[in-house]
Amino acid sequence: MPDLLALLPLLAIAVLAAVSLRAIRSPGLRPGRVLHEAEMAMLLAIGFAGAALLTLIGIGPATSPLIGWAGMGLSVRIDILSTVMFALVAFLGWVVTRYSLRYLDGHDRQGAFVGWLGLTVAGVLLMVTAGNLVQLLIGWVGMSLALDKLLTFYPGRRAARLAALKKAIVARTSDAALLTALVMLWVGYGTTDIATILAAAGSGDDFLGLGTAAAMIALAAALKSAQVPLHGWLVEVMETPTPVSALLHAGIVNAGGVLVLRFADVMLLAPGTLVALAFLGGLTALWGSVVMLTQPAAKTALAWSTIAQMGFMMLQVGLALFPIALLHIVAHSLYKAHAFLSAGGAVVRVKAARSIPSVTAAHPVQVLTAMGLAGAVYVVLAAGAGAVFGASPQALGLGAIMALGLMPMLVPALAAPGRQILVIRLAGATAAVALVYLALHGMAKVLAGAMLPAAPTATSGQIAALMCAIGAFAAIAALQATMPFWAEAPLARRLRTHIANGFYAGALFHRAVGGYARRPA
Repeated sequence: MPDLLALLPLLAIAVLAAVSLRAIRSPGLRPGRVLHEAEMAMLLAIGFAGAALLTLIGIGPATSPLIGWAGMGLSVRIDILSTVMFALVAFLGWVVTRYSLRYLDGHDRQGAFVGWLGLTVAGVLLMVTAGNLVQLLIGWVGMSLALDKLLTFYPGRRAARLAALKKAIVARTSDAALLTALVMLWVGYGTTDIATILAAAGSGDDFLGLGTAAAMIALAAALKSAQVPLHGWLVEVMETPTPVSALLHAGIVNAGGVLVLRFADVMLLAPGTLVALAFLGGLTALWGSVVMLTQPAAKTALAWSTIAQMGFMMLQVGLALFPIALLHIVAHSLYKAHAFLSAGGAVVRVKAARSIPSVTAAHPVQVLTAMGLAGAVYVVLAAGAGAVFGASPQALGLGAIMALGLMPMLVPALAAPGRQILVIRLAGATAAVALVYLALHGMAKVLAGAMLPAAPTATSGQIAALMCAIGAFAAIAALQATMPFWAEAPLARRLRTHIANGFYAGALFHRAVGGYARRPA
């Protein structure tokens, strides 16, 4: 009976898929009850997410019976990762669907839009709850194919077609990498059951070719989560309706991180692959955060912010901080969905204000003073509270990067009147961020329990990746805080143009798909 309860998410997915297919076949303006049926199907998924949580609390991790044969079919894995992601995706799907009912009200293809939106969410739900390799692959490919329909919802827009083509090429490459990895795991462990594979990997059981399988998982995840250098498609898919951008940036792009978390035990047997992910994630996070500062359009800046956040997530999984990575996915998804859905209102408010906040200049000496003060406060708290919350060295290093993120906001305080009070506020803000971070890290470890492996002792490669990331973000924070001193220099102006174009990383890809082709007159 407990195993049968684990099948409930499949029922919600089946209902959502059925309603979505009906919506796709419902043409015309305001196609009757089908739109509200789609919303009700999302609410049903949220309810079944609660049932899955109760199942997890009551009986612990479980895998439902397989509906199929020879290891191929449908089954549901109930654990902390699948339950959290199922609830998160169902909630975001409901929010975006409800938003779409008004956003596209009166559009002659509103039914088809809501239908493809529902099928995309159903694919994500199928992937995150997969109890076997076959279902995981079906969900992974299915959500991507359904998303392609949404990205080309306005087929007359050439920029939309080009961006969708780039995304499709990257996605199919990711699909091929994942298929290779899953076949190797199937052959190596002799089963398609994910729980059995994770148990064997967790006990240290490996096979010839496991390193290649882990590398293919990492490649599939990096392509899905828009890591440098094949990240440009995520910035360019802005010709699609805003609800699609919200769902893409808040949910689907996280699939790469979810994939690595799902096979965390396997990835720990390939430490070299984790180190490569850490370096790639750190580079992507740095790249995205720098380019984001130069973007004049709200949605484009949010897209580069997503790239930076996905890089930070890959840095976390590369450092084997799996509970923190899961917490980061949840927090970023909720924030980014709200940011995209409210972007239009934010632009209206800025226009109404008719003013831009002034930038206070801070002397480089003040920047170094602030960094030293914040660093001292963080080190003291990390030494004390870190022991209480059981934070690993890798986690403490990431906390230092978060403390550095306060610098551009707090450094100008040192140049303002009442410096003593503001210095105290600076130290207090750093202490508060550090305590919240360490507490959340401890909470994530407790909630994840034994369902996500704990971070092992950091390797020399992971330490090197972390130190490079800390140094790079410290330099960027210092440059941002001292920007009024150098922003108008001729060299800075020329450099800003290159940064705003993302250092032209996607130029060759753009040329390959015909992006620079001359249009007919």
